[in-house]
Amino acid sequence: MGYPGKNHKQYQSPKRRFEKVRIEDERTIAITFGLRNKQEIWRAIHILRRHRQGARDILAMVSGGVDEARVEARRQELLQHLERYALVSPGATIDNVLSLKVNHILERRLQTIVYRQGLARSPKQARQLINHGHIAINDRRVSIPGYMVSRVEEDQISYYQTSSLAKESNPERGRINNVRV
Repeated sequence: MGYPGKNHKQYQSPKRRFEKVRIEDERTIAITFGLRNKQEIWRAIHILRRHRQGARDILAMVSGGVDEARVEARRQELLQHLERYALVSPGATIDNVLSLKVNHILERRLQTIVYRQGLARSPKQARQLINHGHIAINDRRVSIPGYMVSRVEEDQISYYQTSSLAKESNPERGRINNVRV
């Protein structure tokens, strides 16, 4: 099992290292979402795999004859978790979980949401603003671009109180607002 305090790799690198189609797809995803490196894509793929594996486990429990109450509890737990992060809509089914793509996971990152809300001119600038401490969620500074934003927190994203961008008179803020998404 290993020492629990030690950091472990949160992703799995591709088995075929030089697959041209995969490399091109990852490149377009990295440019679209302003990611630092391919490991961030692989982390999103790992998260997606865990959710899809949970959905397949539930389907296996149904066909395996496991107690119906236990299966329903697992299904509700998985769907509520995905609804909380706006990955599936309310009233979704297991089929909706199995149809999720990597883009759905990457859309829920703080970096992407800051860009989509118009607080930054580009995904790269959104990453920079987050790293430099200009972005806050519910008046608390968040400096992790890969932070998964829940549905409730999405409306609470703004500039940090003491940030220079929080002032309306900041010239950079005027440039950002003119380039609305």
